[in-house]
Amino acid sequence: MIVDEFGTDQPFYSITAPAEQRVPYVFNSPHSGRVYPPSFLNNSKLDADQIRGSEDFHVDELLQDVVRVGAPLMQAHFPRAFLDINREPYELDQKLFDEKLPPYSNRKSVRVASGLGTIARVVAESREIYQQKPTLDEAMARIETYYRPYHDALRHLLARTHVAFGYSVLIDCHSMPSSVIDKETRTKPDIIVGDRYGTSCPPVLTAAIVEIFSDLGLTVSCNRPYAGGFITEHYGRPSRGLHAAQIEINRGLYMDEKQLELTAGFEVLRTLFTEFAERIVSIPDGAFYPEQQAAE
Repeated sequence: MIVDEFGTDQPFYSITAPAEQRVPYVFNSPHSGRVYPPSFLNNSKLDADQIRGSEDFHVDELLQDVVRVGAPLMQAHFPRAFLDINREPYELDQKLFDEKLPPYSNRKSVRVASGLGTIARVVAESREIYQQKPTLDEAMARIETYYRPYHDALRHLLARTHVAFGYSVLIDCHSMPSSVIDKETRTKPDIIVGDRYGTSCPPVLTAAIVEIFSDLGLTVSCNRPYAGGFITEHYGRPSRGLHAAQIEINRGLYMDEKQLELTAGFEVLRTLFTEFAERIVSIPDGAFYPEQQAAE
């Protein structure tokens, strides 16, 4: 429950599940949280709109209907600018703290270098978040209070799915600015599928995702420029029957990025995602087992 930082009792994540999980799929929206702690906002240099620059705007609502296919949907309610759960637990930026970071922290990742560690220093367009630097104790409290319980719940959900079906498939969903370009094709894709360059799930899953979205009239790229973050890499273990793929959605399809408002495209895209979910869960089980058998 969110109590101390958010000032009110409410879940800081939720899992929307069907009465019975009928498929080995789990959908996740880790960056669409939009409940901003008052203490966090009070210490920010940014106004109410600017602070939302890194938010995956309403992706959770785009996915609400996927539950109809028998798959659970997990989502964070706290924002990415406050705490990024698509990072290692201690992917921390020394520039953000006066105290020396502990030796076990990862201070040299590309994400930390860009100011986007577990505790972000900036939001979109490299806008600095904080008036006063948070203390290391504050950072560790966020990790222990929100990060760890979220991942514990996601891990449990995937483990339960794996036990029930013999394997699990995590579809981790995000949104991206409409300005993002696939440098190889020089196009602005509608969807980018990330599978950590073929390591987080079998090729058949990646190919199916691409084919389905293409059939639905969307332009699709793979791994360029987003190959999947910590969640995709960490939970994607095909040899163990744990599969994960990331989907990035072009925000221009469903929102006005300057006004932070949904457009008519939102309902269209939500319908497409329901169709996508219906089709992706129909992949034959046998398509996933060769990876497991190879490990045995």
